[in-house]
Amino acid sequence: MILSDKRILEEIATGSIKIVPYSRECLGSNSYDVHLGDCLATYDADELDAKKHNTITYFDIPEEGFVLQPSSFYLGVTAEYTETHAHVPFLEGKSSTGRLGIDIHATAGKGDVGFCGNWTLEISCKKPVRVYKGMPIGQLIYFPVDGEIEEKYNQKKNAKYSGQPNKPIESMMWKNKF
Repeated sequence: MILSDKRILEEIATGSIKIVPYSRECLGSNSYDVHLGDCLATYDADELDAKKHNTITYFDIPEEGFVLQPSSFYLGVTAEYTETHAHVPFLEGKSSTGRLGIDIHATAGKGDVGFCGNWTLEISCKKPVRVYKGMPIGQLIYFPVDGEIEEKYNQKKNAKYSGQPNKPIESMMWKNKF
C-alpha cells in the first residue's frame, strides 16, 4: 500500500513525516513533489574507485539554468529536507522529468525508516537538457512498514547518509569493509 494524500497529511500532523519547506500545492493524490536544490556536484576523477574516497566539486546552478550533458554524471540534492519516522519513503522521478530524458537516481530511490536529510540525486540524462534550481524534479511516496523496527536509520552508528545537508553527498562505499 502507498499512503494517500489524506494519510500523508495525517502523518505530517503527527510529526512522523516532516517536509521543509512544505507547500500544500506539492501534495498529489499519493505523493509529494520535491524540487531541485541550488547546487550540483561532479566527481573530480574520471575513474572512480569503490575502495577509495572519491571527491566531488560543487557548483551553484545559475539563474539561467545549467545544461546537463549525456556523457556526464551529476549529483544533485532536493531543496526539501525530509524526515520519515514510521514509513519507508521512495523517491521517484516525475513523469515530466522522465519525458525530458532525466533520470534522478541510479539505484538509491528507497530511503529507510528514520532517514532525516535532503535527498542526494544521482542525475544522468539522455540528451542535453537545461535544468533550473527549484524546478520539480521528483516525488516522494510513502509505504507503511509491516512489523516493528528494531533500530531506525538515524539511530544507527554506521548510518553513512544520516542528516544529509542541502548539498549533494558523494558515495561513502569506501567506508564499507570488503
